[in-house]
Amino acid sequence: MDTPFSTIAVVGLGTMGTGIAEVLARAGHEVVGIDIDGAASRRAVASLEAATERAVRRGRITERERGRVLARFRTHDDLRAAADAELVVEVVPESYEIKQQVFRELDAIVSPNAILATGTNALSVTRLAAESLRPERVLGLHFFNPAPAMRLVEVVSSVLTAPPAVEAVTALARSLGKEPVAVGDRPGFVADGLLFGYLNQAAAMYEANYASREDIDAAMRLGCGLPMGPLALLDLIGIDTARTVLEAMYASSHDRLHAPAPVLRQLSEAGLTGRKAGRGFYTYAEPGSRTVVPDALTPGEGTSPVAGRPVRSVGVAGSGTMASGIAEVFAKAGHDVVLVARGREKADAAKARIAKSLERSVAKGRLTAEARDGALARITPAGSPDALAEVDLAVEAVAEDLAVKQQLFATLDKVCKPGAVLATTTSSLPVVAIARATSRPQDVVGMHFFNPAPAMKLVEVVRTVLTADDVRATVHEVCGTIRKHPVDCGDRAGFIVNALLFPYLNNAIKMVEEHYASLDDIDAAMKLGGGYPMGPFELLDVVGLDVSLAIEKVLHDEFRDPGLAPAPLLEHLVAAGCLGRKTGRGFREHARR
Repeated sequence: MDTPFSTIAVVGLGTMGTGIAEVLARAGHEVVGIDIDGAASRRAVASLEAATERAVRRGRITERERGRVLARFRTHDDLRAAADAELVVEVVPESYEIKQQVFRELDAIVSPNAILATGTNALSVTRLAAESLRPERVLGLHFFNPAPAMRLVEVVSSVLTAPPAVEAVTALARSLGKEPVAVGDRPGFVADGLLFGYLNQAAAMYEANYASREDIDAAMRLGCGLPMGPLALLDLIGIDTARTVLEAMYASSHDRLHAPAPVLRQLSEAGLTGRKAGRGFYTYAEPGSRTVVPDALTPGEGTSPVAGRPVRSVGVAGSGTMASGIAEVFAKAGHDVVLVARGREKADAAKARIAKSLERSVAKGRLTAEARDGALARITPAGSPDALAEVDLAVEAVAEDLAVKQQLFATLDKVCKPGAVLATTTSSLPVVAIARATSRPQDVVGMHFFNPAPAMKLVEVVRTVLTADDVRATVHEVCGTIRKHPVDCGDRAGFIVNALLFPYLNNAIKMVEEHYASLDDIDAAMKLGGGYPMGPFELLDVVGLDVSLAIEKVLHDEFRDPGLAPAPLLEHLVAAGCLGRKTGRGFREHARR
């Protein structure tokens, strides 16, 4: 089955089929585009003409090369046009009945050596192959949208697929400038298998009225560096499409994380399927537009009915990286900062760390020497919480241990002046349990910064059932002065970011446990197919496997969902002392610093 693939047929000329046809034609292959809808064929030709015209304008190809590309793409409305193709890629709607009908007809048309590839991202390749007369030549070839831009291609083998077919298609993907990842046959494969569970949880979080759609999306963009928030991405993918993929995943896994959130069904049945319909989680200027327009759910600007408390001086309790970073942020914004540690020596060391950070900013041209000196002058190190007596806002950034935080807040309750706002930076502990250690729980709020605090723009504002309105307003106003983006969420394990991020990381570990895909393939799939700045295993090693395990346990304990139980492999690595970069070994080996 050593096939040169001089002629390739693409069946189905929707957005994905058109994109695949463009990639193939521009790479020098004769492409036969087939669609029973003549309008779809005309749109595909127009799309290729427009794309190649842009390429000429940008100097990427010549006008002569453009002519050759256009000549290599021919459209037809009959499957018999695929008779001479060495490879057929079908990208018809996600329906077993439709795809099986296409495969049955192709069996009688193409040569016995032709490879048949399905572009499904949700259906069983094995089930489709079993309907073919020659199942050994059937496999999955899953491109990502938009196909010309996205580098990932998942090459999906069933138990029936012949290795030479996989090798031939993998070589083709590389020749197209793509990164092929070999995966087995299960719904969602790697990228969508991890992505859609995360999207589903975000939809459920929104449906529960836990946070607004804008705050959920902003949290994941700013907290994780993702190109799009999950609800905006669901609108782009199509809410009906997402529901179909999740139904297929749930039918296979019976994992509650894959059971489609009811809001997906409600929106789908109402015809509110996202951008293509002009409305989904958001409202768009018109069907197909990417421009979001205000609707009844859009928050107003500066409409808070309550004013915050004045904040001039800020106290930061802690001496670690997070405490130093938060102190630096406030000092650069013009606040007087009291930096308290357990002993003056540790406080001085924390200030010295800030000085080095500021010096790096000066060296990179991000900060002037005058601004550096001013920020340092505004930081006063202290060795006792008594120094926080007159601050307007006290921010705790000590160890992630409930007893330690409660003890500190009991001290702050006695030391800080009446009306001071007391904030905890916890990422996983119940804020209300910390607040109850004081006699003024109405003054306590969660203010979860992300590491490194000077660089990360997100702050999760965690309000308990006892937090006063003006305390929440105070934190929002303060975030504006320090150039951070606040998002509101309730006092629930993981808040927004960790509640969505860590189940995704846990599911990636389970894929490795099940020998479904390798660390490298999973990391590549999520970076190239999902737009993640880091793959899940790269991120786990950076965060620390012990920290990740602790957060997974908190999520599992609170939600009692079996799907959130920490993966045994994660527990084993932590027990072995393999904690990631900080120990030199986690999921991968790292050079010790």
